[in-house]
Amino acid sequence: MPTESANSALQQKIKQRLEFYEDLDLAPFYRDRAASLTAHPAIEDPTVPKAASKLPSQASTPEAVQVAAAASVAKSFVAPVPAGPSLFEVAEKHPGETLLHVREDLGECTRCKLHRTRNKIVFGDGSSQAQLVFVGEGPGADEDAQGLPFVGRAGRLLTQMIEAMGLQRRDVYICNVVKCRPPGNRQPEGDEVESCSPFLFRQLDVLKPKVIVCLGATAFRTLLQSNRSISHFRGQWLDFRGYKMLPTYHPAYLLRNPAAKADVWKDLQKVMAELGLEVKKNKAK
Repeated sequence: MPTESANSALQQKIKQRLEFYEDLDLAPFYRDRAASLTAHPAIEDPTVPKAASKLPSQASTPEAVQVAAAASVAKSFVAPVPAGPSLFEVAEKHPGETLLHVREDLGECTRCKLHRTRNKIVFGDGSSQAQLVFVGEGPGADEDAQGLPFVGRAGRLLTQMIEAMGLQRRDVYICNVVKCRPPGNRQPEGDEVESCSPFLFRQLDVLKPKVIVCLGATAFRTLLQSNRSISHFRGQWLDFRGYKMLPTYHPAYLLRNPAAKADVWKDLQKVMAELGLEVKKNKAK
């Protein structure tokens, strides 16, 4: 009979619709709502057209009540905010990767114009287990020639600073904001920092150091995302992605301004205390 065929088709559609809401995890909502409506038949559901409510063959069936209730819930349903990290945070961090993975992703980089004049990429140097990381600005001529950070005059001074702390270069990790030498040792430009800094962030996330020391304004501004002068924050403990960070002057600045060595030594003493190293009072020269 046509009527039985129509009812069968309707029941099949209802079944498919209920399965659809179950796939959306809406089942607990529409089941509770349906039970409430069944227990209180005098309460009209505003989502059910009044004309339909006058048709006993459809509106009075439990299946029709469930469909109407589920439609009401679907209209007002707002997807919950996930408790885990956002897609942006996941994209920034790479759990389980190593410094080798970061270096391989960097490749023979051509992401900014610095690649046109470089000799070698200067990725970083030191211990992959280092609790202390020094972050500089960018490679100079000696670093560009050797492919290692801080090996020129400023690098030799940094080595002396590290040794004054009771450590060796092999105990720490040293890297720069940009991995290629800016022509003429100029400061890295904004687009160059933007292209290269994600690899620096990944290096730091792999290392998970106890302390990061920013050497100079470029490193400080890149990590803190600030245009303020380093003199406003030099020697102060700051936070970078959950790591303790302390800005101080770049060794190249100390070569031009030897009087500032005393301030830098005070800063390094704070780092030593944080790392549990013996603080000696007579190392500033």
